[in-house]
Amino acid sequence: MSNLKIIWLSLYLIISFTAYAQQRGEIKGRISTTSNTPIEGATITILETNQVTQADKSGLFSIKNIAFANYTIRVSAVGFKAKDRTFLISQKNTEVLSIKLASQQTTMDEVEIVARSEAKEIQKQPFNVTAIDAKKLYNTTMDIGQALNRVSGVRLRESGGVGSNMNFSLNGFSGNQVKLFVDGIPMDNFGSSFQLNNIPINFAERVEVYKGVVPVWLGGDALGGAVNIVTKNQPGKYLDASYSYGSFNTHKTSVNAGYIANNGFTMMLSAFQNYSDNNYLVNVRSYNFETGKFYPAERRKRFHDAYRNETLVYNMGVSNKKYADQLLFGITLGQNKKEIQTGNTMEDVFGGRESQGNIVQPTFKYIKRNLLTAGLDVTINARYNFGTERSLDTVPRRFTWTGESIPKNPKDPNAPGGENDLTDYRYKNNNGNLTANISYAINKNNSIMINHLLTTFDRKGKDHYYPDLEVNKLPRKTIKNITGIGYRTSIRDRWDANIFLKNYNQNGKYFNELEKEIYENVEISINKIGYGLATSYFLNPDIQLKASYEKAYRLPDNTELFGDAINISGNPGLRPESSDNINLGLSYALKLQKNQQIIIDANYIFRNAKDFIRQYVGPLSSNNKRELKSANLRSVRNNSVDINLKYYFKNLFSVGGNMTYQNLINTTKVEPSQIIQSSIYKDRMPNMPYLYGNADAAYYFHNVGKQNNTLTVGYNLQYIHEFFLDWPSLATPSQRYRIPTQVSHDVNIIYSLASGKYNIALECNNLTDATRFDNFEMQKPSRSFNIKFRYFIRTK
Repeated sequence: MSNLKIIWLSLYLIISFTAYAQQRGEIKGRISTTSNTPIEGATITILETNQVTQADKSGLFSIKNIAFANYTIRVSAVGFKAKDRTFLISQKNTEVLSIKLASQQTTMDEVEIVARSEAKEIQKQPFNVTAIDAKKLYNTTMDIGQALNRVSGVRLRESGGVGSNMNFSLNGFSGNQVKLFVDGIPMDNFGSSFQLNNIPINFAERVEVYKGVVPVWLGGDALGGAVNIVTKNQPGKYLDASYSYGSFNTHKTSVNAGYIANNGFTMMLSAFQNYSDNNYLVNVRSYNFETGKFYPAERRKRFHDAYRNETLVYNMGVSNKKYADQLLFGITLGQNKKEIQTGNTMEDVFGGRESQGNIVQPTFKYIKRNLLTAGLDVTINARYNFGTERSLDTVPRRFTWTGESIPKNPKDPNAPGGENDLTDYRYKNNNGNLTANISYAINKNNSIMINHLLTTFDRKGKDHYYPDLEVNKLPRKTIKNITGIGYRTSIRDRWDANIFLKNYNQNGKYFNELEKEIYENVEISINKIGYGLATSYFLNPDIQLKASYEKAYRLPDNTELFGDAINISGNPGLRPESSDNINLGLSYALKLQKNQQIIIDANYIFRNAKDFIRQYVGPLSSNNKRELKSANLRSVRNNSVDINLKYYFKNLFSVGGNMTYQNLINTTKVEPSQIIQSSIYKDRMPNMPYLYGNADAAYYFHNVGKQNNTLTVGYNLQYIHEFFLDWPSLATPSQRYRIPTQVSHDVNIIYSLASGKYNIALECNNLTDATRFDNFEMQKPSRSFNIKFRYFIRTK
């Protein structure tokens, strides 16, 4: 706690000093188009003093420390006519300038695009980051998880179709080793109704993928990287609505709407729905109850795998006020129901198990730039989830892939029971988080930042069939406090460096089972210090070099500690992970000829992890089922390389691809309590792809049928090289089960009318109907077809 006191005392002194150092005038305003659309990145220059600033994504700007006098400002932006405005700065000056720039219409045969999108600006950071411009994917039926799966180094591994269990992997680190955020808020407490593979891509404005070192402002205990979903936060009035229908009776609906009045009143709504029968074909062996043997493998339909969810995110408040750039109170509501077709292997077949969940999450958001003094920015986010989860297993029968079933207890067919264990367990995780981020720009080239993240977890549950079960009364609580402080410096847009320090603290109450149904309570307290550096240098405007290092820690997650009450069993004895992370990167934008460009991104990643937490499928239980478990490995080392290539020809054609190779090796030479060398020493980590990639191409036909109509034909290929299911050294060559090499193809046709107001898309996923796996034998959907309709309108 002494570290926290020093950090907050330092911040208080900075604020106190700077609040009184500023006694001069200020100019502020908003830059927009003639149709009132904000112009992000517009340059504002005071001609008399050469003070310069840029408008933010809302078009807002502010310049302080200006002596009282008459001035002229010049406002300019790419593609717009520059405008000069004269004004007076005085003690009574409170005017907020509203400056509208007219489009600069120029007729030419070819246009060279110079301005960078916000996603490209994000990638200029010294961190190893890739930004997905979600707006380019709004006409597809993708969820955010599917979009991420096309990023180098990323694998979103799913156990089935829509709404299935998923595991996110980034350069060899997976699951909770990679942290997920929405607008900088951890998704730890969002519940099962709000996950990467059920959030439509239209929910996001962009998605940022940080590989390895994570910036301080994105608080949390990420070990191998982070994903930040940046939602729509556009001023003005807009409506974006879409509906899609596809194979396996799949329906997806998405509505996003926003309203910001001239007086600052703000309302934002995002709602989405997913439903699918998930009754796609799989290659499986059906069990013969009479002979006790399996039939030869054949094509069968999944018959108990339907999924649905509905989620609504609503915020209301004010924007662009003196006391707040944004002050929003909101609520997130959602529910889901998932039939459970299989356990952790395809031979665990169920016909009656299911899980349910809902989310009831009030939220608070406050953002203020230049609070008290120029350069002091504050962001506070808070939320608490009152939602519940339910695990249901009440059908006392055994099922096979034919859909046939027999009583689980043939001697007493009417005996109560479940397919796995008789249960109707309802529980609340009672989790919440509070994020506070404070930054101060000392000057144009130097700034400091402090971030604090508080998360709480307290699972309470009761089984309808066993209301007095002692194990459900035992504590499952954690509290995490993670504080980071960072300093940034730069030189003339050429060199940029960030150094930071993090304090990780976790307190928890668990229990250990000493003997059958005999338990003891356990309390733990963990405190760790991490640190790091990220830097970049532009050799010229087109070539950027990056390097970063971090001593990172990751505290065990609640699901790893306590399980998920369905297929994952907990391990309260897990130790925190640590890792030394090194990243080296190169970005090169090569202009071949006018309107032709090749973009190259290459990265090398080194990880040396201790107490690495990995998941594995446990042995058969007494119920002939397998549960997923977590355990620590003493030492794991990873050397990873990924490369991205993209070619653009005018605004007609683009083609690109990426490839990732990761060599994740067990470097635990001697296991605990052993004296001889481990038999799996220097084995590659099993059940994890080590070579994979994507390729894509798109051709754009402009003015099809009518001016401002565009027809796009797109293609995507995904490749995953074969990999071992288990440790190679633990079996003979004939027993080394491999997950085979997989190649799949997706195609789409998108017709956009009236400059994107009306849109229709046709898709075919898995064109060749390949058998695909992300986990052993857990087959993903067969060939599918989808159609999507989208309507978008925006007004002043």
